[in-house]
Amino acid sequence: MSATADHAEERTNPAAKLGFEPGQVVQEIGFDDDVDQDLREGIESVIGQDLVDEDYDDVADVVLLWFRDEDGDLTDALVDAIGLLDEGGFIWLLTPKTGRDGYIEPSDISDAAQTAGLSQTKSISAAKDWAGSRLVAPRR
Repeated sequence: MSATADHAEERTNPAAKLGFEPGQVVQEIGFDDDVDQDLREGIESVIGQDLVDEDYDDVADVVLLWFRDEDGDLTDALVDAIGLLDEGGFIWLLTPKTGRDGYIEPSDISDAAQTAGLSQTKSISAAKDWAGSRLVAPRR
């Protein structure tokens, strides 16, 4: 695919810029009424299957973690998410953007990720109301 086609897909499918690949198992945690449906549908389009929910009982390639300030302790949520990942998997932490209900300070995200043993490799505007942080665990 050409670079131009890649950029066109990023404009039409918000999930394209998140680096999902066909066939990946993506486990969604923290789903609620406020999540971005276009982003969810875009991810399902890229991976070619439905997102799996919190009850999924196998490892995932990616954990999609929707998290708001009122959802509890972010470090605990990240530690729990690590346990759901297959070797080489990663977490997309999606938090409300600045000024939105449930906003989390970037420094708090960084501290929680570091405490959980994760490295933040990318930060993006994932959707209209959501910021995304790509977090990876060190190789085991």
